[in-house]
Amino acid sequence: MYRVVKDEVFLKCIKCGHEYIPSPRLFICPKCGSLLEVIINNTKFEWNKIKTRRFGVWRYRELLPIRDDVEPVTMCEGGTPLIKALNLYERKHVAIPNTYIKFEGANPTGSFKDRGMTVGVTIAKYINVDGVVVASTGNTAASAAAYAARAGLKCIVVLPKGSVAKGKIAQALLHGAEIKEIEGSFDNALEEVFESIVEGEFKNMYPLNSYNPWRLEGQKTIAYEIVDELGKVPDYVIVPVGNAGNISAIWKGFKELYSLGYIDKLPKMIGVQAEGAAPLASAWREGLSEPLYVDKPNTIASAIRIGKPINWPKAFKAVKESHGFFIDVSDEEIINAMKLLARVEGLGVEPASAASLAGLMKCEREGKIDKDSLVVLIATGHALKDPDTIIGKVVI
Repeated sequence: MYRVVKDEVFLKCIKCGHEYIPSPRLFICPKCGSLLEVIINNTKFEWNKIKTRRFGVWRYRELLPIRDDVEPVTMCEGGTPLIKALNLYERKHVAIPNTYIKFEGANPTGSFKDRGMTVGVTIAKYINVDGVVVASTGNTAASAAAYAARAGLKCIVVLPKGSVAKGKIAQALLHGAEIKEIEGSFDNALEEVFESIVEGEFKNMYPLNSYNPWRLEGQKTIAYEIVDELGKVPDYVIVPVGNAGNISAIWKGFKELYSLGYIDKLPKMIGVQAEGAAPLASAWREGLSEPLYVDKPNTIASAIRIGKPINWPKAFKAVKESHGFFIDVSDEEIINAMKLLARVEGLGVEPASAASLAGLMKCEREGKIDKDSLVVLIATGHALKDPDTIIGKVVI
């Protein structure tokens, strides 16, 4: 087996603090059963020396866990536009002049998932597996299928029947993924993946859902790019939250830059959920320390239609450490924000992406963000991911 992970990397449990050697197949703490995170002891990173590299995920290679002699499976992901929302402010839809949109729809398969897949599939390629397997609400399926195809690996996708946007299923099929549909929600699909790995059906397949801490390492580069382009740290970063891996990954990226001395402050993280799938926002509002799980999540924003987010401990930790908060928004607010982004700023995003703008507008109404703040909204996926919603709810 080829050794793909750097020597200066280890895994650490976010709950009990126990440390482990960096096994690509270790995802859950054997001691307490909690989530693990990747720790990189690397002092070789020099911000000024990376400026000649392409703007994207692998620009920050020293801060990624992959050995330097390993060729990454890449499609030039990352380097997505950071667009100032001038029209939204000038036309008085938002009251904060320094609002920016990080448009992750510009990634190769149209979502932020590509950042994680370039790292996760690179690992899979070099550890002698037959392929990769994911449960998905759609974007993970599309991304895993594309990167697996590029790596020459098989891809199995487990989807909740009838609840995944057609654009995303089409992508996965186009890239040659094997689709397995099950009854129920995403949470049931994830349980199916867990059980199939344990029972042997997917025995030599590499799981790439966001409980895999190695995949999340690619997603933290959103934070690096924001600082790289702005030249400073936002006051707030607003992120749509489904399975809750992305908000924690972005927070991890900012913390790493802070610990290295490249930034002198940290942003507040705001997690936005849809009202019908808001286990974290509901718990936060009630002052609870654990999520209020939703058995049958229901929202038009299919990418965040998750009732039992596996990464909730990391997300809670990110929001608490950053002195941020969770908030939920209605489907009506999401659709309105989706229309505004498209018709005022020219940005086509899927419903889950629009939750970040809907969240900002709600925060403004409730006086939770000062008007002189610098705010970055993470727009997680492209509008063409979900054409049915556009035709049925936005255009008509």
